[in-house]
Amino acid sequence: MSADAETDTDALAGVPSPPMRADARRNREQILRAAREVFADQGPDAPLDEIARRAGVGIATLYRRFPHRAELHRGVAIEVLTALVEAASRAAAEEVDPCLALRRFMHAALDLKIGSVLPALLGRFTVDEILDSVPGDAVDPIDAMLLRAQERGLVRSDVVFGDITLMIIRLTRPLPGGGRFAPDDGLAHRQLDVYIDGLRPTGSPRPTTPLGGPAVDAEAFKRIRERVIDDAHDAHEAHEAHEARDAESDPDPDSA
Repeated sequence: MSADAETDTDALAGVPSPPMRADARRNREQILRAAREVFADQGPDAPLDEIARRAGVGIATLYRRFPHRAELHRGVAIEVLTALVEAASRAAAEEVDPCLALRRFMHAALDLKIGSVLPALLGRFTVDEILDSVPGDAVDPIDAMLLRAQERGLVRSDVVFGDITLMIIRLTRPLPGGGRFAPDDGLAHRQLDVYIDGLRPTGSPRPTTPLGGPAVDAEAFKRIRERVIDDAHDAHEAHEAHEARDAESDPDPDSA
């Protein structure tokens, strides 16, 4: 039995595992990052082969680290929430300006795609299974950053915690019909900057932060609209064709 297999068997049995080798730890991190991206794009039932390919590992390595899909689901959820806690704590500790700390955290959280990944995984684990495995809670440092920014007059006083976190979730949700296009991530960061500047109190100086990401004018929007609708239509037709092939290969015996 390989060292990786022994480690996973011990973990399943509740036996404390020895420290993970550097290469095994790296493989695990790559698999979780790839799974996060694939689940965001294709949902929690996406092919594991695709996750292994994006992670740059063999499918056998994926199964050694995560013998069951449910373990991969829980691993991704824990990894995302742990990264969220770390991003909030670092921003709060390293930025003197609480408004800059909030901006830094929100952009980091956007990259985690929490609005696409976590909702797709809901119902596949309990809150205790996940939160008990996360070192800390991002709520406290986020709320502290917001309150400090308000105390210094940098954020309007009627903004509350949900205005920060729920907007990140909205900006990371997939487009209608599941369509995606290449500049989508950059566009989300641009729109987040617009939103953050809107948190300023009345009478604040005009923002000087240049907007990044793609500038989608009316013509660009028309092109994106066509691509999203066509992609969704193609995906629907492919799904119907797949179902038709399945029906032909496995006819209903009662119809004979």
